[in-house]
Amino acid sequence: MSAHRPLSQRFAVLLAAAAVIGLACVLMLSVGSGRAAPAVADDDTTPTLTPSLTPSMSPTSAASGASGRQVFLRDCAWCHGTDGSGTHNGPSLVGVGEAAADFYLRTGRMPLAAPDADVKGGKPAYPPSTIDALVQYIGTLGAGPAIPALSHGDPALGRTLFLQNCAACHSSSGTGTIVTGGQQAPDLWATADQQVAEAIRLGPGPMPPFGSGQLSDQDVSNIVSYVHQLGEPQRIGGAGLDQYGPIIEGAAALFLLLPVVVLFSRVLGRRAPSKKEEQ
Repeated sequence: MSAHRPLSQRFAVLLAAAAVIGLACVLMLSVGSGRAAPAVADDDTTPTLTPSLTPSMSPTSAASGASGRQVFLRDCAWCHGTDGSGTHNGPSLVGVGEAAADFYLRTGRMPLAAPDADVKGGKPAYPPSTIDALVQYIGTLGAGPAIPALSHGDPALGRTLFLQNCAACHSSSGTGTIVTGGQQAPDLWATADQQVAEAIRLGPGPMPPFGSGQLSDQDVSNIVSYVHQLGEPQRIGGAGLDQYGPIIEGAAALFLLLPVVVLFSRVLGRRAPSKKEEQ
């Protein structure tokens, strides 16, 4: 029998090796990108509102308003000034309104650890009651945009509006992308409904603001209702390939299915060895 493997057998071995390597790559991408439901701790400070609810701030008394000022002087005045008019370390907060204060505090973008630190989302630094008090106090510094009031939205209409106005940066499935200047449009799966609405009106970072002339209040509610249901398949566990776009799914087809099909066809179509090959 020949000491060398036929070319077809060597080709099949290479395809099988490529399939194994491709499977490992796809699993790494899927597990690394998969987003399971975040564990809800007892002290979770970022409750998610449903689109059918009209948000309102927690009632605050004069005492809580005073505590908001105290927290502001303790933690915020270093950069924004004791009267909120700003310093060389931070911009003025006069006239930013409750919407901006609520968004930046509840998404963990403020306060910064240092004046020159990057503004990134994360876990809020304060419990909801303290955020309510701070938001109310900052609202007294000057008239500004109020917290958007959400109503019941239509996710089908919201999808159309999202694709027209938001998908270019956040992708159609809300997974986010890299935008100009190396900045990132974040994924929206874990963003609370109220903060989605606030971001639409405020335009944080490289995102442009959308006024009522561009998107009505009902349009905003429709978009929020669409974003609210994004990522639900991942929240039940597992590492599905859906919602990650054609790149990962195409890689799975290329490195897994195609080699398997070719290898299977080669095995089925293998001819019987000739007498010379047997000798």
